Amino acid sequence: MSLRVGWLRALYAGLLGCFLLYAVDVQAQVVTLRLATQTLAGTAQYDGASKFAELVITKSEGKLAIKVFGDGALGGDLQVISALQHGSVDMSLMNASLLSGVAKEFSILDFPFLFDSEEQAHSILDGPIGQKLIGLLPARGMVGLSYPELGFRHLHNSRHPVTRVEDLQGLKIRAVQTPIYVDTLNALGANAVPLPFPELYHALEKKVVDGATDPLVTIDVLKFYEAQPYLTLTGHVYNPQIFLVSKATWDKLSVIERAALQDAANEARDFERKLSQERNLQALERLKRTMQVSVLSPQEAGKMREAVRPVIRKYTQVVGEELVNETSAALAKLRAQKPK
Repeated sequence: MSLRVGWLRALYAGLLGCFLLYAVDVQAQVVTLRLATQTLAGTAQYDGASKFAELVITKSEGKLAIKVFGDGALGGDLQVISALQHGSVDMSLMNASLLSGVAKEFSILDFPFLFDSEEQAHSILDGPIGQKLIGLLPARGMVGLSYPELGFRHLHNSRHPVTRVEDLQGLKIRAVQTPIYVDTLNALGANAVPLPFPELYHALEKKVVDGATDPLVTIDVLKFYEAQPYLTLTGHVYNPQIFLVSKATWDKLSVIERAALQDAANEARDFERKLSQERNLQALERLKRTMQVSVLSPQEAGKMREAVRPVIRKYTQVVGEELVNETSAALAKLRAQKPK
């Protein structure tokens, strides 16, 4: 009897050992990718990145995991781009136009007053033009997956209401760190001050800058209204975001793992866009209670468009007339299809 019990115990111990070895082996096969972003929980962008992380686990059947680092924890956007190119950061979610430093064609995404609506922007970005831009990235050490959104930017400041282009004269306005964005604000009469996003609240609070341009939900969630009493609904630039993967990381993944990332990025894009639009509408209602909100008249909006025409002409030469003409033709077609 004792021999039989001993044999059963040995068999059980062997099976348990095999199971534990298998469990350790499975866990060892999970690849965790670090994703850098500048935003915080509560913004559609951060929550879109979190949704992406959830989807990746499911779609990769547990083989891939994403750890999201928000609030610039892995560096500012320009540092992260360099880290992606060198393979020291695996992924990022950032403003797509920030890639203009490595592929000049991305500057077209910062053209002022390019899009009339989110739907127009989505159609262009998800179609041939957006894919053409993504196709430029592997040679620069990155892979683009999809375009969530930051949304339309609006002007806020601490000095006075802005209802005319002349009201911008002399205001120090934080600019996204791209040349076209700096030139756009300067063309409108402001003094553009390029700053990394994580530094913005402190700069507003200490009056290092008079104001900035941000989506409504960003102004609300990050409480910029505490230092900024005036908001103008300019909608002068639409900012797409982009999910990026370091090519060094991408090249290590299997075809199935790459497909899981791509599918998750597409699904997270759609989730985030819907969330972004809902939260921007909700944020506007809240901001009306804490800020003085101004709406540009059609005449003043027209003056702003006229003021930035030299910027568009300048960056058409940078981007290339072929891409600008292709984008203009696609937008004209979309506008013609819009119900009257």
